[in-house]
Amino acid sequence: MDTQKVANEYRLSQWAQVIQARLDSRLSVKEFCQTAGISKNAYFYWQKKLREAACTELVKTDESQTILPSGWMQLKPEPAQRTKESLEIEINGCHVTVNAETDPELLKKICRTLRAL
Repeated sequence: MDTQKVANEYRLSQWAQVIQARLDSRLSVKEFCQTAGISKNAYFYWQKKLREAACTELVKTDESQTILPSGWMQLKPEPAQRTKESLEIEINGCHVTVNAETDPELLKKICRTLRAL
């Protein structure tokens, strides 16, 4: 067990709660940090670390491969019909555009990550 990794994940979890509390309070970063006794530099440092961790998780998802049982073969899916409908989401400067071609698993991970911030 890597204690540094566990400690870092714990810190990320704690700071995710702090950042979510700031968002829920609707206070500016400056006001929230003064009220909570947190330095703005620490707040922005951990916000950056959380975003980097979220991006790393997304990259890991993209790199994962489908393992097929022996004797099976992977079929290519039929091309999806293109629609012009899309949904745009913006949260704290993070822009996500969702359409019919968006991978549902990727969207789930993005939503979980945004909830954690």
